[in-house]
Amino acid sequence: MKTQDMNRDWIGTARTLSQALPYLQRYSGAVVVIKLGGHAMGSDEAMEEFARDVVLMRQVGVNPVIVHGGGPMINAMLDKLGIESSFVGGKRVTDAATVEVVEMILSGRVNKRIVQAINKQGGKAVGLSGKDASLITCEQTNADLGFVGEPTEIRPEILKDLFERGSIPVIAPLGAGRNGETFNINGDTAAGAIASALKADRLLLLTDVSGVKNAAGEIVTELTYTQIDEMIADGTIAGGMIPKTETARNAVVDGVRAAVILDGRAPHACLLELFTDHGAGSIIRSDKSRDARKG
Repeated sequence: MKTQDMNRDWIGTARTLSQALPYLQRYSGAVVVIKLGGHAMGSDEAMEEFARDVVLMRQVGVNPVIVHGGGPMINAMLDKLGIESSFVGGKRVTDAATVEVVEMILSGRVNKRIVQAINKQGGKAVGLSGKDASLITCEQTNADLGFVGEPTEIRPEILKDLFERGSIPVIAPLGAGRNGETFNINGDTAAGAIASALKADRLLLLTDVSGVKNAAGEIVTELTYTQIDEMIADGTIAGGMIPKTETARNAVVDGVRAAVILDGRAPHACLLELFTDHGAGSIIRSDKSRDARKG
């Protein structure tokens, strides 16, 4: 590379850093809950990039909370053990044998992989599940689904204590029932409940799609929760996007400043969303909000 080209690259990098300053100041001290899944968990390279970005966020004063899924890993282990798995309405039917596998994979293999990746980049990640310190208390969602739970109580003070120590919580979506049962929780649902309890500034739902699309198939970059309701009712939002948009909607109604359905395939998606002026997905906010995207 010629010296002139190298200088141009360096100047561009410096300009990008300078333009990020207002956003770095804006999010200093903010709580950002990230639902990790899809592409960002699909390879060691993607995980390393995600971990580096999370450590950078913590370094500049953001308080990130990671809530992860692990469906493909659970499926692989169930197949290996010869345990049949079925789904009702997109949710896994979780009997006693299945919930043991779910807990083993989520709290063990997946959670510790993320913790290790963050710590390798210089962070202080702490892995836990919703069962630890009674972080998430659940009730059974539907008897037909078995041990699938809906969060009814979150203890946010546990996570705030970790923030004060400079730690990054990494949470497996499991919870305990009032009689000591273990419940599997949909990862998006768990992330939304935690964001609501923390009154987070942002809920980032990483997906393998570019955002919410309108009837013409175009990405809608900004929506209110009333628009979400309308698009679900008329069928514009359908299939797997329904639970994600409903999670985002409910979180905003419950006091989260804004939720973003984010394209996790984009390099540095979380940094683009927080620290640039164009974002990287579809943002959902209150009907009452009149702020710009970064408000």
